Amino acid sequence: MRQSRTFIPTTREVPSSAEAISHKLLIKAGMVKQVSAGVYTYLPLATKVIQNIERVIREEHDKIGAVELLMPLLQSEDYWKESGRWYKMGDELMRLKDRKGAGYALSPTAEEIICQTVNNMLTSYKQLPMNLYQIQTKFRDEMRPRLGLLRGKEFIMKDGYSFHDSPESLRETYLDYYNAYSNIFDRFELKYRAVKADSGNIGGSYTHEFQALAEIGEDTIAYTEESDYAANIETAAVVEQNYTIPSGFEKKERELLETPDQQTIDDIAAYCGVEVNRAMKALALKADGEFYLVLMRGNDQLNDIKFMKATGTSEVEMATEQEIEEVMGSVVGYMGPFGIKNCKVIGDNAIKYMYNHSCGANKKGYHYINVNPGDYEVDAYYDLRMIEEGDIAEDLSGKIKFAKGIEVGQVFELGKGYSEAMNITYLDANGRANHFYMGCYGIGVSRVISAIIEQHNDEKGIIWPKEVAPFQVHLVCVDVKKQEQLELSEKLYAELTSAGYTVLYDDRAERAGVKFNDADLIGIPLQVVVGKKATEGIVEVKERKTLEKVDTSITEVLSKVGQFYK
Repeated sequence: MRQSRTFIPTTREVPSSAEAISHKLLIKAGMVKQVSAGVYTYLPLATKVIQNIERVIREEHDKIGAVELLMPLLQSEDYWKESGRWYKMGDELMRLKDRKGAGYALSPTAEEIICQTVNNMLTSYKQLPMNLYQIQTKFRDEMRPRLGLLRGKEFIMKDGYSFHDSPESLRETYLDYYNAYSNIFDRFELKYRAVKADSGNIGGSYTHEFQALAEIGEDTIAYTEESDYAANIETAAVVEQNYTIPSGFEKKERELLETPDQQTIDDIAAYCGVEVNRAMKALALKADGEFYLVLMRGNDQLNDIKFMKATGTSEVEMATEQEIEEVMGSVVGYMGPFGIKNCKVIGDNAIKYMYNHSCGANKKGYHYINVNPGDYEVDAYYDLRMIEEGDIAEDLSGKIKFAKGIEVGQVFELGKGYSEAMNITYLDANGRANHFYMGCYGIGVSRVISAIIEQHNDEKGIIWPKEVAPFQVHLVCVDVKKQEQLELSEKLYAELTSAGYTVLYDDRAERAGVKFNDADLIGIPLQVVVGKKATEGIVEVKERKTLEKVDTSITEVLSKVGQFYK
């Protein structure tokens, strides 16, 4: 591709709203143009990167027997209502009506449509497992589009779906996808972690996210350096090995203590003469219409996802002051397990290991001190708190550390949720109708572009990994007005392209400095620079990643490029 004839509008100016390094570099390198908030045009360089990303995805999906199809962007509301997600999805779902008043959604994902697609067509156990995927534009009405391609209203996504006659078959395909995704992200040269995660509004009970490590990431990952353990902070389990009761501690007699003007848990702990992790806090919650009193250490934070999974509830909110007083018989700021009523009392595992601790007395201005396990009743104990750095990991390999990550892919075991809701079935070997077990597998194609740039850049610009670079070689003619340079550049361009390499040939009538800066900014892995030594049959070969430059005879350029890409 001759650079003089393509559209690469590099610039040194970026909007002040560009926060992420990837967003800034995508604009600087002339790869994207913003159309509106969260919506971008992919310019030629970005389009080539997307094509390479999609090529790798297709190659790895071919290996696991996944078959590509293409489903509609415009999805009838009837299917979404049938699955129960029309209202559950909330404002993120882009809704519209046609001229006849029929309702539609612009596809954010395609569980409903894949079910409609296979219904009455995938009918026998002999056809299973079936593994289908597509690469397509998706839409989500983000409240605050930001960070360029990392969080947009319109984006490109690969979404796959599998159908099975048993959970064992589903798990086998799940692992196939897990390994395929690992291969894909390895080929993209991403530093990533596959983390245990929450399924969110997609549904299902078993899922992993693939998180590319980056400071700009919006997700926090809990991991250890001693093993491959990693989990999303929202789902990371806290094991009881983190807690102990000191051997031989002296159990003291419980007392009622007046605590008249203590405003915070820290104030209460100090007034009661205990550390914050020995000051119990009690949270009054209302979940699916039922009241709960949740007991925790004063310095711990409740994990709503863990709470809802433990209690089997789907919506949770804080109980009102009136409900606390009239229903539960307590007082805001002084809640505790003694004498509480009309609620389930559940405790985080940590409170089993609290000793001589304080807690609310359910009486305004009073707390108990010297409270110990067994002094009060608890209906059940669960792991309810957010994990913290320094906690022992679930696999006991070491202490937890935190890192920021960009979610670039996720795999789900959906089970029968969608097939039952939409009543799609197959006939088993005995001729009986059964609902499918389903899996769902996604990769954020456009998001991957930004994740790669976040990890592969320097002060000069982007450094593309070989598999996804828009071109393999950037051929730069320093001065097209000098005949010997132009002729040699044309000769090398013909030889490289004939050898099968993709080449961006900078044949522009621009100053040398502009060309060099643009070449480093665009970040093609290998540069071949034809300059002053052209008359000697010498060119400069430069690796973008290392910035190493080597004078090379024109007779050795092809072998040098071949060695680089072997």
